[in-house]
This record gives sequence, structure tokens and C-alpha cells, in this order.
Amino acid sequence: MADQSGHFVWYELLTTDVPSAAAFYAEVVGWTAKDASSPELAYTLLTTGGAPVVGLMNLPEEGVRMGATPRWLGYVAVDDMDVMIAQIRRLGGTILVSPTDSNIGRIAVVADPQGATFGLVTGLTHGQSQPGGSDQPGRVGWHELLAEDRRRIFPFYRELLGWQQADAGSDPADVYDMFSVAGQTIGGMLTKLPSVSQTCWLHYFNVEDVGAAARRVDAGGGRVLQGPIELPDDCWIVRCVDPQGALFTLQGAWDRKGIERSSASEVSWSARWGDIASQGRIVRDKTRR
Repeated sequence: MADQSGHFVWYELLTTDVPSAAAFYAEVVGWTAKDASSPELAYTLLTTGGAPVVGLMNLPEEGVRMGATPRWLGYVAVDDMDVMIAQIRRLGGTILVSPTDSNIGRIAVVADPQGATFGLVTGLTHGQSQPGGSDQPGRVGWHELLAEDRRRIFPFYRELLGWQQADAGSDPADVYDMFSVAGQTIGGMLTKLPSVSQTCWLHYFNVEDVGAAARRVDAGGGRVLQGPIELPDDCWIVRCVDPQGALFTLQGAWDRKGIERSSASEVSWSARWGDIASQGRIVRDKTRR
């Protein structure tokens, strides 16, 4: 996996209702559901063009008892799991699930020093065979960290995963830092507002038409929390929550046929994100007339 090291290569939704979630995302994003269960684990793949993109599984009962809620988990490819685990401990991170063999490869679930969770994987059996294709519909096109302090957390990821700041010459007043691996910009980091309850990674799913997909979110029982917001290059985003409570974002073109302005004020973490866009630009929310 040397060509993948440091890239997000797999994504899992831990949810309380796998069949309903699979139907929701199939309708919203256009994925096709495929059962990939084993005697040990109930597991659903969502595919695009026949290629697996994400997996769905039940949120473990122990996690539910401890207060865990449905969420998306992104896995980063690493070459040597044992070395990574030792480095995470040395750098102040936390091991939530120790290295173990799973249906997608050898995995671990960890948290950075500010509490944001992500996965590590070696020997991936599903997902992208190599980095790329992230701009295609049905793929995961962007990764965003809502951190306690983006400036203080970046060195952790730089030393652990080899990420580099993609906009190192940007204005110090900027509120968003983009990062790259092997020359490819794959995401950004921002310092969350106090209204955001906890640090987290947010993953962006590509769709052909953000307006139409947002209407499907509402029709399927989810909610649009914020947007549509215009980014550079005619890209638009909407931040959403699925019917079980997992956060995600859609990005793509917008047909401008006017989804209703979302009631973002109902959701504290999104209501005060203001006009911070995912490409490090300050833009105007086109629903604000």
C-alpha cells in the first residue's frame, strides 16, 4: 500500500439502522447497496460503477451504552500499523480500538490529541486501488477536520501521516488550512467554534447536482443544516445530517432551482459556521437574499 500511504482510502458509517441508512444514501448519492456480511459481521457495501466506496455496519452495542451516536469514520492507509500505533501514543493521541484483523484489512481506530477520531488500515480489501478519482460523482471528494485548534493539531498529522500544508503562504488571518499528501490536496482544517460540541472529521460526498441531492435528503428524512454555499469553480456544498444523526456534506454543481433555505439555526454547530467554505475562501451563502 505504499502508493496509498497517508491517503483516506475507506469510509464506514456506524449507524443504528443499516437498512434504512443504506436506502437513504443510495437515493441521495446514487450508490448501490450490496450485502457483504459474514457469519461474524453484518456489513453492507455501497458502490458506484460497481466499485465499493463505503461500508455500513451497526454501531456496536457497547458504544451505544457509552453514549456513542451514528457517525462516519474515515480510514487512512498506513504501511506499518505497529509503528503508527507507537507514534500516536508518543504524539499524545489515543488508541480506541487496538490493531485487529477485520473484513476490510488490519485496522485500528484512534483519536488525535484533541479528540477527533479516525481509522488506520493496512491490507485494504475494499475501496480504491490507488488514490485518485476523488472528483467523480459517488466518490468522497474532501475531508475536513473541525479541531479545537487547527494550528496546534496540524503538527500531529504532519509527523504521523506526512501531510503537508497546501497553502503555507496564505494570509495569517485565514481561518482554514488545506493539507496535501504526495502532492495531492485532499482536505482542510479549521478551528471549531464553541458551539460545536466536539472535534470531528467531516467527509464530503460528490454528487452531480447538489440542489437535487439536497431535496432528496429532505425527502428521505434527513436534514440540510447549511447551504447551498458556493465555492470557487462553480462548486456548491450543503452540510447535512442523515435520519439516524450522522453528519455529512454533499458537493457538486447546483441546478439553481432553489432548495428552501435550511433552518440551520436549529443546529448549534452549523448555525454559526457563517461563510467559512471548504476551500479556504470566504464566500456568500446564496440562500441569504
